Amino acid sequence: MDSVAPPESQGGAVDDAAEMVRTYQAWEGSNIFCLGGRFIFGPDARSVFLTMALIVAPAAIFCVFVARKLMDDFSGDWGIAIMVVFIVFTLYDLVLLLLTSGRDPGIIPRNAHPPEPEYENSLEFGPGQTPRLPRTKDVVINGITVKVKYCDTCMLYRPPRCSHCSICDNCVERFDHHCPWVGQCIGLRNYRFFFMFVFSTTLLCLYVHVFCWVYIKRIMDSEKSSIWKAMTKTPASIALLVYTFLALWFVGGLSVFHLYLISTNQSTYENFRYQYSRRANPYNRGIVGNFMEVFWSSVPASKNNFRAKVQKKSVVPSHSMSASFISTNVGNAKGEQEKAMWDVPINRALAIGSHRITLADGDNINRALAVGSHRITLADGDNITENQQ
Repeated sequence: MDSVAPPESQGGAVDDAAEMVRTYQAWEGSNIFCLGGRFIFGPDARSVFLTMALIVAPAAIFCVFVARKLMDDFSGDWGIAIMVVFIVFTLYDLVLLLLTSGRDPGIIPRNAHPPEPEYENSLEFGPGQTPRLPRTKDVVINGITVKVKYCDTCMLYRPPRCSHCSICDNCVERFDHHCPWVGQCIGLRNYRFFFMFVFSTTLLCLYVHVFCWVYIKRIMDSEKSSIWKAMTKTPASIALLVYTFLALWFVGGLSVFHLYLISTNQSTYENFRYQYSRRANPYNRGIVGNFMEVFWSSVPASKNNFRAKVQKKSVVPSHSMSASFISTNVGNAKGEQEKAMWDVPINRALAIGSHRITLADGDNINRALAVGSHRITLADGDNITENQQ
């Protein structure tokens, strides 16, 4: 990456801005990085541990109180197969969780400067007649005009289907939603793993639910008792039946909803905001094409190299507590300085921009002062005119 040589201080020392750091160390979003930038999470990454606990805890109860008993009840390798299949499937589910929450979801790098206008006289005027780039642009996709918006935070026009996540503070390609259960945005690069995680969790709940009933049935047959008496023999099975029944309504319903979104090539964000049922969907390729796009297309490479070295910025991020403290003190000091400056009589000192000019007792205030590229003429102490040099 090209970098500009840092300015030297009066003592000849190199400014702190020249320090080279990893990209993840100078990251301006709200993400949390692990293992030297190899894993990227959202700011609510702690929720991943809660989700893991909600999977591992019932899985351990099932292995100890249900699957282990079924190993004795089933002859041959069937009992062992029940335990092995469940453990492997649980590990598979946890891997999908990490692939969803710990990878770049499709973050678009921020621009250092706003883009140049595409043509002359294309600037708009905001509040106070401040010139700014147009808020939207028209892009044609499959013969349908789609508006793309300008992001003031990232200083770029968002590609189609991209949105800025207010939680992670990043623009994400094919933004679906920010999932608090995985602590990460769901976008172009992790949507496939997100759906596979939700769907496999649904199958895992069904697996536990079914074999809890199988174990209860085995107790009924062996003791010739009613279903209620058999259930009292295994309270762990009752707890798992209730837990998986409630979980199935959540993960099962979520799986069905995302199957609908995949079949129509929509994201959750688009489904709630644009409602393609009322207008044409420019991204719809048909049911087969839509499923192939999600599951059989290659995952694009990340646009960010979080371990690459970049020049450290001298400005401390605004969300830092120390930055707020520093900016407050600087603002107060600046206000006091300006107040003290203007307390000086007008025939003694003049403040122009960031410059302070002091007149000696013998100087005439009617003289012309040149500051920077401006020439300021003071006449009679009352009229002040500014002439551009």
